[in-house]
Amino acid sequence: MTIAENLTRVHERIAEAALRAGRDPAQVTLVAVTKTRPVEAIVAAYEWGVRHFGENRPEEGDAKIPAVNAALGERPTWHMIGHIQSRKARLVVADFDYIHSVDRLKIARRLSRFAQESGRVLPVLLECNISGEEAKFGFEVHGWEQDAPRRERFFAAVEEILALPGLAVQGLMTMAPLSDDPETTRPVFAGLRGLLDALRERFPAADWRHLSMGMSDDFTVAVEEGATLVRIGRAIFEQRS
Repeated sequence: MTIAENLTRVHERIAEAALRAGRDPAQVTLVAVTKTRPVEAIVAAYEWGVRHFGENRPEEGDAKIPAVNAALGERPTWHMIGHIQSRKARLVVADFDYIHSVDRLKIARRLSRFAQESGRVLPVLLECNISGEEAKFGFEVHGWEQDAPRRERFFAAVEEILALPGLAVQGLMTMAPLSDDPETTRPVFAGLRGLLDALRERFPAADWRHLSMGMSDDFTVAVEEGATLVRIGRAIFEQRS
């Protein structure tokens, strides 16, 4: 299947999942993950309607984003979806329009500093480790419903981040465990949605519009559980028979 055919199928599956959950499919934004993908493939996806692209590595984005923008003659929205090392925070602020992976106070402070220096207000999401996997990045919120001290530590960090200049917190992000059965990811996505609801209650003046969750293997379950941003790469760019 071509990129165009893959995109058609992905959009169909997003719409079907949204409707199953009683949601408007227009509430879900597709972020095409372009890690390792060539400029030509990204241009092809743009020509078929994709306007949001995500990169995992700041240095790859720094090289690729100007080339893609030049090839298109305009700028799509670029999302930083991967882990951000402190020494690369300035690069992220310079290149990206939206950040999904604010996973600790230290990186939030650095992003805030560089955003201020650039005269920008960056929309960001707080990355949460809902599953409890040691290999995952994110604020440690596994079992937040029952673990009051852990929940309060997270809320204290959120309160500080909300006060940082140059950043506009707009929701949460998570990565579910890899699994052959997408249904096993449902509790993770439901847990993130519940945490977002708790944050809305605790910080009602803040903007909690987004849940970034779901990738190529599990995005339909994520949409059913409330995802507003899905990060899909392989299902779009890989050629399949």
